[in-house]
Amino acid sequence: MLGEVYLTARQNRIVSLVLNGIYDLEKVSQHLGVKPEDIMRDITELSNKGLIVIHREVEKKLKITRIGKLYMEKGLPEKIVLSYYNECVDKRIEALTNCLSEKTGLDRDEISIGIQYIVKAKCGKILEGSLILGDPLICQQLLASAKHVEEVLRSIDREVKVSEEELADLRKRKMVEIVEKRVLRISPTPLLQELASKGLIKEKEIVTVVKPSMALELDKYVVKEFDLSIPVPRLPSVRKHPFMEFIDDLRDIMVSLGFEEVKGPHVEAEFWNFDVLYQAQDHPAREIHDTFFVKSDARASISSQLMERARRVHEKGWGYKWSPERAMRLVLRSQTTAVSARAIFERGEGEYRVFTIDRVFRPENLDAKHSMEFYQLDGIIVGKNVNFKHLLYFFKELAAALGIKEVWFKPGYFPFTEPSVEGYIRHPKLGWVEVFPGGVFRPEVMEILGAPGVKAVAWGIGVDRLAMQVLGIDDIRLLFTTDIEALKNMKYLGLPYKFSKTSGRNVGVAEYPQ
Repeated sequence: MLGEVYLTARQNRIVSLVLNGIYDLEKVSQHLGVKPEDIMRDITELSNKGLIVIHREVEKKLKITRIGKLYMEKGLPEKIVLSYYNECVDKRIEALTNCLSEKTGLDRDEISIGIQYIVKAKCGKILEGSLILGDPLICQQLLASAKHVEEVLRSIDREVKVSEEELADLRKRKMVEIVEKRVLRISPTPLLQELASKGLIKEKEIVTVVKPSMALELDKYVVKEFDLSIPVPRLPSVRKHPFMEFIDDLRDIMVSLGFEEVKGPHVEAEFWNFDVLYQAQDHPAREIHDTFFVKSDARASISSQLMERARRVHEKGWGYKWSPERAMRLVLRSQTTAVSARAIFERGEGEYRVFTIDRVFRPENLDAKHSMEFYQLDGIIVGKNVNFKHLLYFFKELAAALGIKEVWFKPGYFPFTEPSVEGYIRHPKLGWVEVFPGGVFRPEVMEILGAPGVKAVAWGIGVDRLAMQVLGIDDIRLLFTTDIEALKNMKYLGLPYKFSKTSGRNVGVAEYPQ
């Protein structure tokens, strides 16, 4: 014979929602104003009492990708190109791409895609390296088609069904993707339906501890027994961010090769960022790195002897009046070579190898290949007999340690090294990407730093681009994502060779203060 069943206030509301046809756990939690995980114990208890059945299902859903969201916000690339085409004077592809990128905020790759769709639709054609628009009617049709695609994207965002044909086009252009989502549903049992129809579901406050003050009113409460058979919620496993794991492994490689790690400040003096590297204050080479300047009256403190040496070398070599006031201004460092310069000044003439892995800052436009904040692996090998071959050998050894097989070099130019080199690796999607820039420090640099009797090979490797290759991703922004699902898919099993920091000697980290 059926008897009364006592539930908490929240369990009673859950039962009421289920009896009224609301089975999706997320919708149940929304009605209650809590997170789904907050009611899992209530759901488990109701299931153990035989009042509900829990169904675990996998549901396929459409998800708008990062590219799709970008197009929803700014418009399709072909529409952008057509809309701003007349605002750019130079129609040559390179100049037009730069102009449109500046005006719209889309990166150059997206602008190139827009131009390709314009040519493919026969709205325009490439003549002698320039984009020339053709039949206005065809271009209007292309614009109408682009607007329709944007509307379809918005429909998907509102969870409105779209046709298979429209969906196929969106998937082809990587604007949407199908993702699997685990869904928890609950349904009432015949027992619950019968108890509810007979009014036997009662609401009482359930307590786990009986206090003396309750003694005279125990009929108001239900004393809950502990049910140790109910499993506790499972927490996701914790692991380090794959990008940070990669940086740790990169650091281990450098230490295993006999390098010592050094550190320097993020807020740096122009002197260390530029002047000691023999970049003239009035020379175009100074602009090779865009720079964040610190708005402050604060100035760096630099020894007068070092400042005098820099002044003498600059004025003799470049033939201009060097400004100590400008040299002491503060910037966010645009290159970790400033740390290497500090190391040479600190250690002088001798034989040593040091490196640093840290962040640098440049006012770049954020896109799949560029970021305004990124990591560099900077390092130097210093000695009397050090030469350019040592640098190339180091690059090849590092590439081998990372499991990178395809590397090629070409001559490069940097203001503070001569000779200089640019090393490239092949990314499966992005093609050849420069990651190994370096060279031999010019004699003027070594003279300013007080080490004219030795030579130094130096490099400033883009760690983020290396990581994209090793982690198998094609968007630099994913290196800093907090999306749990994206991180789960970013599988990093470590480097092909195991390196150990314990090489028989204690290696510390030298700090160079502001």
